[in-house]
Amino acid sequence: MSADEALATLAKALAHPARIRILRLLLATPGCIGGDIVGAVGLAQSTVSEHLRILKTAGVITGEIDGPRVCYALNPEALSLLADFVASLKSPETDACCIPKPKAPS
Repeated sequence: MSADEALATLAKALAHPARIRILRLLLATPGCIGGDIVGAVGLAQSTVSEHLRILKTAGVITGEIDGPRVCYALNPEALSLLADFVASLKSPETDACCIPKPKAPS
């Protein structure tokens, strides 16, 4: 997978308000149990499970089976590629623009 594809996968995984809520919850409550996430997010269990699956597939979170429960946690290293990319987005130091200037009539 290219770096651009990896970035797109991460961005897509983060592109839903419920997934952002889940990440904020996991930041505040490491090792959160799936059932607790359902209660905190306020969505149906099946919907939360799908959001967790998407985040886990993208590597943003990890999930460990603990008996009948699954404990979820953030995987901060997975976001380093995205963080580096966002940090690189700066205004150019020159006034150069990529829009070509119109050609003078011949």
